[in-house]
Amino acid sequence: MATLTTRSGAEWTVADLFERFGPIPFRRIRQFPAPGTGTEKDVIDLRDRERRLFELVDGVLVEKAVGVQESYLAILIAALLGEFAARGDLGMVLGADGMARLVPGLVRIPDVSFISWDRLPGRQVPLAPILEVAPDLAVEVLSPSNTSQEMERKLLEYFEAGVRLVWYVDPAPRTVRVFTAPGQCLVLGEDQAIDGHPVLPGLSIPIRPLFERLGQKPTA
Repeated sequence: MATLTTRSGAEWTVADLFERFGPIPFRRIRQFPAPGTGTEKDVIDLRDRERRLFELVDGVLVEKAVGVQESYLAILIAALLGEFAARGDLGMVLGADGMARLVPGLVRIPDVSFISWDRLPGRQVPLAPILEVAPDLAVEVLSPSNTSQEMERKLLEYFEAGVRLVWYVDPAPRTVRVFTAPGQCLVLGEDQAIDGHPVLPGLSIPIRPLFERLGQKPTA
């Protein structure tokens, strides 16, 4: 079995990584610093130096899965959320570089997030490079390189940290999974709309317009 040696001398096998993240493409796992030794400073340095986004999980730096369609959908959703939030002065909306510390040593990067002003000290946009509170709403636009195990773990971490609503937007089947708890999921299709309850009551985003510019729908 291939091994990965950390700075402390401990060894992580590929099986160790798969146990945590599923059959994740190996290119998404940062090798320097070695798995198990990554820090929040590394997350910030890599963003600033290489313009690459890495989440921090168990000391492992996992590159954020991105692509053209994912970016397009994230920006579109962020714009709709931002417009709604601004009308009621409800909070702030962050994009895919809005990093959040869910607990010490665990940094996640939703594609889009909404944080109510009530969660922010002084109701002000923080200066820190990593958000120190969990968002109210986390939106993930799924990529082909995301594994089900990776996303299941992320879902649990979001809710354990205090996230109240999670949307998993999937371009392939053109569906949106709305979670109000890890075991409470509503799957919405193109003829339906995303409801912002309980975080953004009154928000309704029709799903079909989100996907209509993506071209021909993939066939099974």
